Amino acid sequence: MENQKITALQNIFSSRLDTLSHILELAESHFADDVEALLQLRITPDMLPFSTQIAFVCNQPRNFALWCLGQSASNLNPEVSSLVEARGHISSTKELLTTINVGDSKLSELNRLDLGQGLYAELSGLSYVDDFLMPNFYFHITTTYNILRMAGAPIGKRDFMMHLVPSLKHQSNA
Repeated sequence: MENQKITALQNIFSSRLDTLSHILELAESHFADDVEALLQLRITPDMLPFSTQIAFVCNQPRNFALWCLGQSASNLNPEVSSLVEARGHISSTKELLTTINVGDSKLSELNRLDLGQGLYAELSGLSYVDDFLMPNFYFHITTTYNILRMAGAPIGKRDFMMHLVPSLKHQSNA
């Protein structure tokens, strides 16, 4: 059973969830005196708060894993009330990703994506991943990063791109 693409997706989701954990650690240290305020931060009044962004980041790999396992999508409660709960969402999502054991042929299957209010889209698995899951995943993880930057947390691009750190090498002048 060929599963290089599925495995690559598992690795991408898992490593970026590690990035989200890292961002949470930095946020906690910066907002140690007022974690409740941190959870309610938002970029603009009509956007969802930091705490909800964390749940939405996790929903994408979570629902990918559930789809691969032949189960219905099941979003996490968007009302994240603590960093402990946020870490639990990340941890349980990473654990769920490890249970996937399907071949790449899964990506050619049709997936019905219920969008609410009676709307749905029928997408191939590959389109589901490329056109729905990944854009949403990166949107919400970028939003968590941007909320913290806006609030003055000492984070930078290296924190967001930490999945590349194992690939970094230092050029010697010899």
